[in-house]
Order: sequence, then C-alpha cells, then structure tokens
Amino acid sequence: MAEVVSGVWRVVPARVGAGFPGVPANRFAFRPQGEVTEGCRLPVLRRNQDNEDEWPLAEILSVKDISGRKLFYVHYIDFNKRLDEWVTHDRLDLKKIQFPKKEAKTPTKNGLPGSRPGSPEREVKRKVEVVSPATPVPASTETTQASVFPQNGSARRAVAAQPGRKRKSNCLGTDEDSQDSSDGIPSAPRMTGSLVSDRSHDDIITRMKNIECIELGRHRLKPWYFSPYPQELTTLPVLYLCEFCLKYVKSLKCLQRHLTKCDLRHPPGNEIYRKGTISFFEIDGRKNKSYSQNLCLLAKCFLDHKTLYYDTDPFLFYVMTEYDCKGFHIVGYFSKEKESTEDYNVACILTLPPYQRRGYGKLLIEFSYELSKVEGKTGTPEKPLSDLGLLSYRSYWSQTILEILMNLKSENGERPQITINEISEITSIKKEDVISTLQYLNLINYYKGQYILTLSEDIVDGHERAMLKRILRIDSKCLHFTPKDWSKRGKW
Repeated sequence: MAEVVSGVWRVVPARVGAGFPGVPANRFAFRPQGEVTEGCRLPVLRRNQDNEDEWPLAEILSVKDISGRKLFYVHYIDFNKRLDEWVTHDRLDLKKIQFPKKEAKTPTKNGLPGSRPGSPEREVKRKVEVVSPATPVPASTETTQASVFPQNGSARRAVAAQPGRKRKSNCLGTDEDSQDSSDGIPSAPRMTGSLVSDRSHDDIITRMKNIECIELGRHRLKPWYFSPYPQELTTLPVLYLCEFCLKYVKSLKCLQRHLTKCDLRHPPGNEIYRKGTISFFEIDGRKNKSYSQNLCLLAKCFLDHKTLYYDTDPFLFYVMTEYDCKGFHIVGYFSKEKESTEDYNVACILTLPPYQRRGYGKLLIEFSYELSKVEGKTGTPEKPLSDLGLLSYRSYWSQTILEILMNLKSENGERPQITINEISEITSIKKEDVISTLQYLNLINYYKGQYILTLSEDIVDGHERAMLKRILRIDSKCLHFTPKDWSKRGKW
C-alpha cells in the first residue's frame, strides 16, 4: 500500500485481505494521509533580488480553492511581511513539511485597525526591537573638549561633545518609510529579512494582505500589508481611489462618476509651503475627518507597525504634493499629535511607493524638523520606526550632524568646539538622537581624559558625495507657518 505522508507518497506493504476484488493482497494500493494546512511550515520557491531561485522556509497562513485549484498564502520566516504572497502547489517543497504542534489556544486582544499610532498614554506598552545597542556616554553637565582625528593620524577637524545627563543605553527602532540611504552610511534595506519587531501575535486576518491592487491617479499600487477597508471591497481585483479626496469606490465607472462631482484639486487644508512644484498642506484631523481617515487607510497598506484608529481629531496631517496642470498629486505625508508629552514631531510618515528612492523621504523628515524649529522645540519620531523609516532617519540625522561638524571653523588656531546641546538646538533633533547617531557613526572616542569626535576620511568623503546627490531641500523662506497652542483649545 502507498500512503501520502506530509504530501509525499510512501510505499508500505498491504495487509492481508486488504486488496480489492480480483487484486492480489500483495499488490499496492494508494490512500492519502495528511495535507498542507494552515500553520504548516515548509520551503517555498521564490525569486530573490538577484533573479535567482531560492527556497526559504515559509508558514502557510491561509488556503483557498479557486475553480478546483488550491492557492496558499505564505509568510517567509524572518522576511519582511511585504513579501508575503499567494503561491501555487508546485512551489511547495512537500518533502520538508513541518506540521503545526497542537497548543492550547489563548484569547488575544486585537484593537481596531484604523488611523492612529499607539502612544504610551493610550495603550499598553508594546515590545520594541533593540536595533543598535549604544555604549552609554558618561553623565556630565560640563562641556568636554573633543578633537576630531582621522584614522590616518592627521587632525582633520575638532569639536567638543557634551553628552546628556542621563540617557538610555540602547537606541530603539523607530518609524517612517522612504528608503533614502545615499550617504553610504546606513545600508539599503534588505528585502531578504525584516528589521521590524515580531508580529506573530497578531490576528491571522490582519497578517494577510487583503487588497490586491489600488489605482490612485495614474499609478497602480500593490499594497504591502493589511488595511481595514470595508470587507466587500477586498474581493475586487482593483480598488479605485480619487487622488484628491482619497475616497474609495469599487469600479472605474463609479470613480468617473465621482470625479464629475469632486471639486478638489488639492488636499483640503492650508497650503503652508510651496517651492517649484512641491507643496505642503496642513490638514486638521478634526476639521477634515473624512479625508484624514481615508489617508490613514491608504497609509496602512504600506505601514505594518502602527495601530490605526478612526479618531483623527488629536492629529495634524502634513501632505506633500507635486503640482502639474491637473492639480496637486499626493507624494507622501506625515502626521503628528497636536499635543505630545514625549516631544514627538512625527507619528506616522510615508512616501508612496512610486515616489520612493527619489529624495522625498528626507524632504518629509527635513520639513518636520523645520516645523519644530519654528515651534522652538526639539523633536523625535514616534517609536517604533519601520525598517525603511529607520534607515531614512539615520541617514538624515547623519547628514545633518556631519554638515554642522564639517562647517565648524577653528578660532585662534585652536580646535573648534561644540556641545551636544548646541547641535540639538541648531537642528531641533532631540539630544538622545544626536548622541545615538554619533555612536552609530562611531565618531565618539575617549582620548587623554576627553571625549573627542573622530571623522575618518571615508566618512567625510561619503558625506560629501551624498550631499551632492541631495538636490531636494526645504527652503525655510518658503515656509508660511504659525504654530498654535493646542493646550488652550480645549477639545482641539
């Protein structure tokens, strides 16, 4: 007899008298035993970035049958969830299948996925992956002189560092999207792994992409993650969005009908910045609730690490657009709390996929810090950042801080000096982020009783090349922004 064990045929002797009429008992019969089900793990064929076939281990999250053809939704273990996909049976390696162990099910809580990032004040603290352990800088309130010695032994620059009084010894992961890492310091995000924290505790539904394709203006976007659009729209091959008001409809005909009535040609709200074809609009989450909720639904397709709620009242949204003869087309956005006790100047930040790797991510980050400068505050992004967001922020912080250090001039032939607090005040980057960036770049060294910043030739050359490529910059003269004191406005 032949059995199917884990999807593989196995030949075993038939029992006496187990044969069919007219068939000798020592012949072989076939019967299936076991099949690929949800929770199974096995190697799955996929094509990597080098266009080569590989067989990473994957978990089966769902199985569906379409016209007698089985499809399997797989999550590649230790890979980013944006790579999850539906695969056919022929891409499964059934010889190495691992069946799930039966465990007692424990009830899990799932918040409503909507539009609002988690905050320690509003929800239970969640685990955050420690991305880059940092060596603690000794607490000090005095300004210590820091010289900058290149690795070749000759002094290149000299600055003074002033570490903060007390700080955490670890740099935590954080959130954004665009992958601008042209300065050569942070490496590009690996599509073969994930830097975000483990989400295995999530509901199985929210772990699966539910939208096949989104048409937004002249672009068709393939979502990366789950987004809580109405369930009746998740079965459609394409979800159509108005690119100006972001309303979602089920068909092209419905969209065309909507466009004849929609009089928006730019995001609702105040235009607070314009230079060339780039504009920024400030949208109040309370005054423009429908637009804000639709923006959050769209953003959730590309952000996996934020919890969304439908209450957008406490948030401001800053939408970056590109202008042409047809109107102002959305490029990306960031949101921020009207009042933040943790000094967050960004809650969620996203550059839409068609505009990534073009410098818009850093432009969004730079704009958020320009607003902080006008407000007279230092700011930091809300944690945790996505893997792409972490790279973008590290790159921006590195370029901004190195730009200041390299422009320092010595006085009376002495080494130039600067404190951590002064860097923070100039850039509006929070002191903890300044210190963690200097440690990430490995610039802080201890020499003859002092902490010095050492700029190697490689760091300097890499920074100079990166700045030549960074064409898009925020011009503070084009910003027309008056900060509001939300603490005196009651319910916003």
